[in-house]
Amino acid sequence: MAYVKIRYEAADSGVAAITLDDPDTRNALGDETLDELIDAFESARDDDSVRCVVLTSSHDKVFSAGGDLDQFGSAEPLVHKHAGTARFPRLFALIGELGKPSICAANGHVLAGALGLALACDLVLAKEDAAFGTPEINVGLFPFMIMALLYRNVSRKKTNEMLLLGERMTAQEAFDVGIVNKVVPAAELEGTVRAWAERLAAKSPAMMRLGKDAMFRQMDMPFLDALEYLRHSLTLALSTEDAREGVQAFLDKREAQWSGR
Repeated sequence: MAYVKIRYEAADSGVAAITLDDPDTRNALGDETLDELIDAFESARDDDSVRCVVLTSSHDKVFSAGGDLDQFGSAEPLVHKHAGTARFPRLFALIGELGKPSICAANGHVLAGALGLALACDLVLAKEDAAFGTPEINVGLFPFMIMALLYRNVSRKKTNEMLLLGERMTAQEAFDVGIVNKVVPAAELEGTVRAWAERLAAKSPAMMRLGKDAMFRQMDMPFLDALEYLRHSLTLALSTEDAREGVQAFLDKREAQWSGR
C-alpha cells in the first residue's frame, strides 16, 4: 500500500517507525488513516527483521486529535459509518497481538480516539508539554471505542472523571494515573524513545512473541484459568532455542545470540 496519511520506516536496528503524517487534519483518525495504520502494523508484524515498533507523529504539537469529526457528521448512510468504525477494534487488537513490543512516542497532544491508540501500545513515552484527554462529551459524543482500554489502564473513578468531564490532563498527570510510562523534556523525547526501542529490539524475539501473546490473552481471563494458561506458556517457552541460549549465555557470562526460535 502507498501511504498518504502516515510514514513507515524500518531501520537496521530492528526498530520500525510508524509516523502519523496528516498535519492539516491534526492526524485525525479517519478511515484512510486507520487503513494505512492497519497495513503498516501488519507489515511490521510480518517482517521478521522488525523487533520493535514505535508509533509517533510528525506534527509539532499534536500526536492525534482522535476520530475524524467530518466523517462522523457526514450524510453517509449509518450502516457505512458502522462498518467504518470496525477499523478501531481491528487496529487495537492488531497492536495487542503484534507479537512484538510497541512504544507510543507522544510528541504532542493525545486526544479522543488517539488515546485508545496510545493505550493499545505496550509503553507510552511523552514529552512534558503533551496533553491527554477524552473531550468527546464536549461535542455531543462519547469515547465508546476507547472505553475498554481506558478501564484496563486507569482506575475506575479516574476513568469515570475523564469520560464524563472531558477535561485534558497534563503529561505528568497522565503519568500519575498510569497512562504514561515516562515524561521527558521535548528535546529528550526522541533520544529516550530510540534508547528504549533499541533495548527492546535487542531482546529474544521468540520470547517477546510468546510473552506478548500471554500479556494480551491472560488480561481478561479468570484468575485460575490465567494461571493454567501461563503455566502452559512457560512450558512452551522452555522448549525454545532462545531460552536455552539465554540461560547458557548467562552461565557463560557472555551476550546471548538470539535465533528467534
